[in-house]
Amino acid sequence: MSEHVIHLVDENRFVVNVNNTQAVLCYAMVNDPNVISGSGRCNFSSTFVPNELRGKGLAEKLVRHGLSWAKSQGLQVEASCWYVQKFLTST
Repeated sequence: MSEHVIHLVDENRFVVNVNNTQAVLCYAMVNDPNVISGSGRCNFSSTFVPNELRGKGLAEKLVRHGLSWAKSQGLQVEASCWYVQKFLTST
């Protein structure tokens, strides 16, 4: 599957567009006064893939891309999304 993950920074989400449908991974930056300046936390809050796009690996593609981005930014990662939690516990 050649669909590209797009990072919509201003909307705090990653998306994959297929035809006129969109799969989405949402996140929030967490402000924590106890975190050292220059670093931060990212909470991946939800993953959504419409019914017609399910079973094609898009959720996994979004999560792997999002986690890679967070790592490249030096962010601590947390997940309130159960699907993203599976990736964090399997490492």
